[in-house]
Amino acid sequence: MTQGSNRIFDDFAKLASDATSVAQSVRKEMETAVRAQAERFLSDMDLVQRDEHDAVKEMAAAARDEAEDLKTRLAALEARVATLEAGSGSAAPSQSETPGTPPPGE
Repeated sequence: MTQGSNRIFDDFAKLASDATSVAQSVRKEMETAVRAQAERFLSDMDLVQRDEHDAVKEMAAAARDEAEDLKTRLAALEARVATLEAGSGSAAPSQSETPGTPPPGE
């Protein structure tokens, strides 16, 4: 009876080992299927990649900096024009007097 009992325990241990292997295989297959489905879902949503997002973010920051620089330059030029106009005592030239612009009506 002892030998039969050992055989039953051996068979049970083998069955448990095989069940564990099958469960691990099923888990890996499920992970693969879920990952593939998630990738398909995300690609259908047209999401941007991280590196693309970072590149656009850097471009926007550079554009903001350039706009600030241009605002500063414009303010300086406007101040210079105002100083020149005040020093000459004349108003700004009209559009017809501005070089390179056609007279009104053309």
